[in-house]
Amino acid sequence: MNTLIDDDVAQVPAPDDVKTAAWAGVASLSLGVFALVTAEFLPASLLTPMSQDLGVSVGAAGQSVTMTAIVGAIAGPAVVIGTSRWDRRATLLVLTALLVVSSLMAAFASGLPMLLLSRALLGIGLGGFWAMSLALAMRLVPGRLMPRAMAIIMTGVSLATVCAAPLGAWIGEAYGWRTAFGIAAALGIVAFVMQATSLPAMPSKGAAGLSTLLGVLRRPAIRVGLLTVLLVVAGHFAGFTFIRYYLETVPGFGVEALSGILLAYGIGGFLGNIFGGFVSERNTSLSIALAAGGVAATALVLALLGASPAIAAVTTALWGFAFGALPVSVQSYVTRAAGDEAESAGALMLSTFQIAISSGAVLGGLLVDTHGAAAVFGFTSISALLGVVVIVFAGRARLQPA
Repeated sequence: MNTLIDDDVAQVPAPDDVKTAAWAGVASLSLGVFALVTAEFLPASLLTPMSQDLGVSVGAAGQSVTMTAIVGAIAGPAVVIGTSRWDRRATLLVLTALLVVSSLMAAFASGLPMLLLSRALLGIGLGGFWAMSLALAMRLVPGRLMPRAMAIIMTGVSLATVCAAPLGAWIGEAYGWRTAFGIAAALGIVAFVMQATSLPAMPSKGAAGLSTLLGVLRRPAIRVGLLTVLLVVAGHFAGFTFIRYYLETVPGFGVEALSGILLAYGIGGFLGNIFGGFVSERNTSLSIALAAGGVAATALVLALLGASPAIAAVTTALWGFAFGALPVSVQSYVTRAAGDEAESAGALMLSTFQIAISSGAVLGGLLVDTHGAAAVFGFTSISALLGVVVIVFAGRARLQPA
């Protein structure tokens, strides 16, 4: 029987038909994911001014995160299946263009409905990109270089985690929250140009369908990974969606201190990504368990002791480190479990992420409006701890792909 000490996912080799690495194309994917994740995370640092300007509650404004997540969950598999005969380069450019349009719509939103529509368009771009990211990397570099390529792509996520929240809070305070979304649109334009000039043609290799998705879902390792992600990510985003509100109301930080703490959270996420990549090269289940356990522990501290400014600041940074290790660990897990069906596996994992984000944001909004910000982190801790239980106990069974 396998344990968390020995990696519990048998590697499924993917076709290695790429002879020369297209590193400029990989870099363009990293820039694209940086722009997408920046746009996705902006509301977390702008909820207070957004809610005041649009005349809605903080909980209602937080559903801009929910909208992106719900649409992204549907868009991931839909884009993979619906565009399976398209050149993947053309598909990616359309998805990046949606990022630009959605950010401009958010910047000029006159009310909550228009804001939510803009976030729905972002969900399509985000969902499609994430569902295809692993498969795109496999089309750009030889199989032996996949870990390096994924590390470069995930660097875009890490940098967005570092930059989005603190810069969003600072830009929102200095120039208004709409300017922050305008800058996100500009980032999308730069990413579009870089992708258009660096990505080679990537013709379709066949038609993915519902049967392919179901085939991947039948693999025990994939099912365990999906359940773990659902629990940990839902808990995390219940808290993260309302992190600004929490820091303002519980420890009582002002905007200047808030920006510094969110920067520390982002730096923690960047370092966590490096740590997660290091551990997941050796054992993907252990890496996921460590990340989920860190989220559970830091959330518990925030729930119980977050009224202390010093404890809240340090623990928020450690929380960023813990969660930062999760995405790269999950990507490594999926590559091992279903590298031969990368687009379908990516679509399933993307949908699970987005369902978790949306459900976490909804539950977080209800808890914030009824029990206050600190209560959210109690839920975060419990949900992440359940994720640890799933991956640990699953690690004691032989999880071979079906």
